[in-house]
Amino acid sequence: MCLVVCVLLTANKIMDYREGDTTMVLRTTGSVLVVFLWSLTVVLGQSVKYTSQKICALKGSTVDMSCSYTNPRGYTITATEWFYRENGIWTKIPDNSAGRVSYRGNKDNDCTLRITDLREEDSTSYYFRFTTLYSWKSGSQIVLSVTDLQVNVGWYSEMTLTCSSSCSLPYQTTFIWYKNGQHVRGDSSSLNVQDFSDRNSYSCGVKGHENLLAPAVCKGSYCVKYTSQSICVLKGSTVDLSCSYTYHSYHDVRTTEWYYQKNGNWKEIVDYSTGRVLYLGKKDKDCTLRITDLRETDS
Repeated sequence: MCLVVCVLLTANKIMDYREGDTTMVLRTTGSVLVVFLWSLTVVLGQSVKYTSQKICALKGSTVDMSCSYTNPRGYTITATEWFYRENGIWTKIPDNSAGRVSYRGNKDNDCTLRITDLREEDSTSYYFRFTTLYSWKSGSQIVLSVTDLQVNVGWYSEMTLTCSSSCSLPYQTTFIWYKNGQHVRGDSSSLNVQDFSDRNSYSCGVKGHENLLAPAVCKGSYCVKYTSQSICVLKGSTVDLSCSYTYHSYHDVRTTEWYYQKNGNWKEIVDYSTGRVLYLGKKDKDCTLRITDLRETDS
């Protein structure tokens, strides 16, 4: 609640008081006049509230900036607008924003904004405003931070791997860990391992976002890494299983092999002559595999 007390000492002259765009003209004759100006927000009851003012979200994920507002009866809403800060300037998000940004609210208390496929450039401040006879916005803002995941390696009595981010993910976040592309036990941000070697690679992610994993890490110069370890694609489409590897520079690569799992057993892909399966890699750290005309049996 805002209360402004103005004491005006005057002598036969006109004085004015301005608050925003409101001008009060007072005519007095050598008297003391006390004027009480209550905040229009309190009188009219308009307000804007955010569920969270600081949000940390994964790159590539979707975020809802939950927002609510109040508008007393008798005041017609003429506009609802979201703004974001770019290079120090507040810029309105267009009403017809296509694709990644969508306004999920309505003219009945909900003003939620959704952003999909989050990118690093989405990291900035946001605020909501609605207009009746006046324009109203919260005195606070939402600060969005977009991060990706990294696996940090530390040396103790056991090898400790930590799944880290550049901002603080929600407290209730459940982490997931992968060893050589296979899920392993562990739901915290750290994992103790005893077999960290050049034969094993480790990656981490967050439950609910299994397709947004950290780049795999391994020990030494021999390592195979996959860009994505969980892929969902349409039947009949084409997919590239992006892959890279490292090795000692004084060694020569003699063979490169891909395997697939069937009935619990690993089998080497030996026939690339059918046309559907193509090895796009080369003996220069690229091991990408392409599968065209995808079928359910490829899962």
